[in-house]
Amino acid sequence: MTVIEESTEKEDLTQLKEELNGLVDKIKEAQKAGADKTLSDLCGNVSSIPKVQLRTKKLLKGHLSKVNSIHFSGDSRHLVSGSLDGKLIIWDSWTGNKTQIIPLRSSWVMATCFAHSGNFVAVGGMDNMCTVYDVNNRDSTGVAKLKREIAGYEGFLSCCRFLDDRKLITGSADMKILIWDLEKGVKEKEFFGHQGDVMTMSLHPDKNTFVTGSVDRSAKLWDVRDCQCKQTFWGHESDVNSVCFHRSGFAFGTGSDDKTARMFDIRGDQQVGIYKPPTSKSGFTSCVLSNSGRLIICGSDDYSIHIWDTLRSDHNSNILGHENRVTSISLPDNGMALASCSWDTVVRIWN
Repeated sequence: MTVIEESTEKEDLTQLKEELNGLVDKIKEAQKAGADKTLSDLCGNVSSIPKVQLRTKKLLKGHLSKVNSIHFSGDSRHLVSGSLDGKLIIWDSWTGNKTQIIPLRSSWVMATCFAHSGNFVAVGGMDNMCTVYDVNNRDSTGVAKLKREIAGYEGFLSCCRFLDDRKLITGSADMKILIWDLEKGVKEKEFFGHQGDVMTMSLHPDKNTFVTGSVDRSAKLWDVRDCQCKQTFWGHESDVNSVCFHRSGFAFGTGSDDKTARMFDIRGDQQVGIYKPPTSKSGFTSCVLSNSGRLIICGSDDYSIHIWDTLRSDHNSNILGHENRVTSISLPDNGMALASCSWDTVVRIWN
């Protein structure tokens, strides 16, 4: 490539970027014009809820290094945790006991997930792979059998979720979202649209759609059936680290490095709530919504868990206990507890 050709290509890319930013600004302006009310505007007269006081029910110790990800099974009892010590641990959250320890080929764990059935767990990270284990079948050493190793990513695996026992959806730093057929070990569908690393995902209750968050500061709604991006949501000013669907399927919450959590309404096609901590010291790594949708809960870099009233946008409480960055939180289907993990190597069960 000559110097002239290279210069022309750079100019074309700059122009394309400017045009894209212009379109994004127009979308934001159109959304803002249609935003007549926020949740706090409409619900200012709603009675405030009592301060939520979560206490540690179980302290799960077993990992020897930073714990980066946790996820509950569909039975609301078992959860999996992945750590930089190169281990997956499956816990019984009711008793606090370990039910399985799975040694990994790579210690650079960034994402874990449990199939809703409880039959499989998936894990991935900086090894640019996703590995699936069969929890119910063990080898001669008593370790869960390897079901499938999925390679081919051009960036680290940042998030994954099971659609069912046969299909897995993954997001990664190569900006791709993929659906895999675990029986055949082949890529089934591919989604494109984000302009930065895909960091997080959450499945709609009916599993026909899902939402993702990215370092491009956007959240996107996708349809599993036609591989299309249906909506893009703007508002955050930095990486979107976590997304979580409302149980109704009509809204979702987000947590970001910009030190805010937010609520987006799918039918309204825009942000309806913003939640800020009393002192903006650090960003949010993870978020969940309570089953009622009245509370949004976020894990933070400041070693604590923040809770807001989603309707009034009031900061309800700040839960302390971890001694380092809270990296992931997970709510079971029954909504009766909360699990959190941290760089302090500990998993906590709260209620």
